[in-house]
Amino acid sequence: MTLLHVENLKVHYPTRTGLVEAVRGVTFTLGRERLGIVGESGSGKSQTGRAIMGLTPPNARITADRMEFSGINLLHASPRERRALRGGRIAMVLQDPKYSLDPVMKIGKQVAETLHTHSRISGAEAKRRALEMLEAVQIRDPERVYNLYPHEVSGGMGQRVMIAMMLIAGPEMLIADEPTSALDVTVQLEVLKILDALVADRGMGLILISHDLRLVSSFCDRVLVMYAGRVVEEIAAADLAHAKHPYTRGLLDCVPKIGADRHPLPVLDRKPEWLT
Repeated sequence: MTLLHVENLKVHYPTRTGLVEAVRGVTFTLGRERLGIVGESGSGKSQTGRAIMGLTPPNARITADRMEFSGINLLHASPRERRALRGGRIAMVLQDPKYSLDPVMKIGKQVAETLHTHSRISGAEAKRRALEMLEAVQIRDPERVYNLYPHEVSGGMGQRVMIAMMLIAGPEMLIADEPTSALDVTVQLEVLKILDALVADRGMGLILISHDLRLVSSFCDRVLVMYAGRVVEEIAAADLAHAKHPYTRGLLDCVPKIGADRHPLPVLDRKPEWLT
């Protein structure tokens, strides 16, 4: 079952010198699977996710031949419909929890707030479900963490809180924008294991935005490779090491290899035709 259809998505920003094309004609579909979107900083990965969520700044110009989630036309959805979708049926985990969590609100209240926004529920029931969700993302002693402020938890725990907040309402699709970039390797694996289990158990569709090719090749089912706002290659994650496009090959060549001679370090030889 296809959850999301995106055809020819474009995101432009007006500037003093003209339009900046952040996303230039991106097309893909998402089912109940794990889709990775990779590329350098500035390639349009996050802008694609934010356009789907309706979180782009007001001055952004978004066009598409089709941008549909579960039969809902996202291009023509009203602000009220968008708010009902966000956090309810579609959720997004942002890159760094310290910029996403309210520093003056206790963690438990922030997690429960999502439930209060999307359903009529008592305070006691919201707390019970929030504690269950904190436990589901492998937070030890959820009762204690429930009453902490964001600055009192580590980066890894903050990211788990963000995941709990986004999943508590049972969304059908999750967009995870660099959810492990600020974490050390062991915590990265734990967070990915949590996401993997929740996607499998709930049958969600997951878009994982990342710059880490090794991560998406081992975690995702399919991979989109973006360059300068465009998708230059779509490939099964298991076949990423055998990618054909020279940009993807260049990214793979830049990945450190233990025991290999890396002097001088490889540098991408960018071609003008990649932009077209």
